[in-house]
Amino acid sequence: MNFAFVGHSGSSAFEWFAHGLLGAMIRKGHRRVANDGGAKLIFNFFPSERPRPFRRRAQAIFVCSVTDFPHPFTDHLTQGYHMVPRSLANLVVGLVRNGQGSPDAHFITPEQGHYVVPGETEAESYFEDVYRRIRPMASSTLVIDNLFAPDLPGELWEGDEATRSIARAGRKLDEVDLLPAPFPMDKLLSPRDFRHLKRLFGIGGLSYGNLSARLDGDSFWMSASGVDKSRLGRIGHDILLVRGYDPERNGMIVSHPPGVTPRRVSVDAIEHWMIYGEHPSVGAILHVHGWMEGVRSTDFNYPCGTRELGQAVADIVREDDDPARCVVGLKNHGLTITGESLDEIFDRVEGKILRTVPMG
Repeated sequence: MNFAFVGHSGSSAFEWFAHGLLGAMIRKGHRRVANDGGAKLIFNFFPSERPRPFRRRAQAIFVCSVTDFPHPFTDHLTQGYHMVPRSLANLVVGLVRNGQGSPDAHFITPEQGHYVVPGETEAESYFEDVYRRIRPMASSTLVIDNLFAPDLPGELWEGDEATRSIARAGRKLDEVDLLPAPFPMDKLLSPRDFRHLKRLFGIGGLSYGNLSARLDGDSFWMSASGVDKSRLGRIGHDILLVRGYDPERNGMIVSHPPGVTPRRVSVDAIEHWMIYGEHPSVGAILHVHGWMEGVRSTDFNYPCGTRELGQAVADIVREDDDPARCVVGLKNHGLTITGESLDEIFDRVEGKILRTVPMG
């Protein structure tokens, strides 16, 4: 993957970190380009008092912001999380000077993930650890384009029993109240940046999970991105029909009624498509930003909407004793739960979902 550095470090600590990170990226086979043209991963440097959003030119670009956090750094939500939306980042690295040479590197994800590479370690080992945290972005491919077709059959324009089950499950999901973001992004961002974020990822209102239910074969209904899950109803707007995946155009094929301007389907559609295609016994899938005790988890914190995250989840479902009733942990993120139906899934997990996702 090609990568680029943008912004200004502005301090000796930033310069030291940029130099060490550059060496680690090159040792792992990545190529630095002179500017952001052609880069799939952008490292955006800025001081914390002047957050600088990077407005990517395409959706399939990851942004890792690098800034400084205050010392002592005791609460990642109140002290650091706001830098994620304000810099339009997939990941934020906040350097905290600890008085022992190299700074602690605090990593914060959009799902509230927080983990630390301590600064006391030897430099090469330190940047190896930093790279391990960045590797999921440096080696992933986003699948978030939608290939819309106004060809939904007329008998499905008002939905069916599967879409009604999604609406019921959406109300239940709303009652669980598992919101991933501690701050309203529209209050943190300028109107221009908020419009940019919505345009890139289809972010709208509340987004605290997603739901899908099989129609037939590999086709499945799925909740749209960023919609209020308690009010799922309009076909083509709140709930969309996913027909498949086009590898050449790297996009999900979405069918909608003629005359309807469709919303984007959830970014996790590629993951659901992989599971439905391999397991005919799976009738529905629920994703929540919560946790359950004793579940098997993916090994890496892959970004949402990537083929790699979808494949990692699909691999665990395949190896489960009962793929049709499987619970998979997404590292530092949440859960993907398969079932015969969404009603069956909620009956099975009721009272078992924990609000706090373990981070590490």
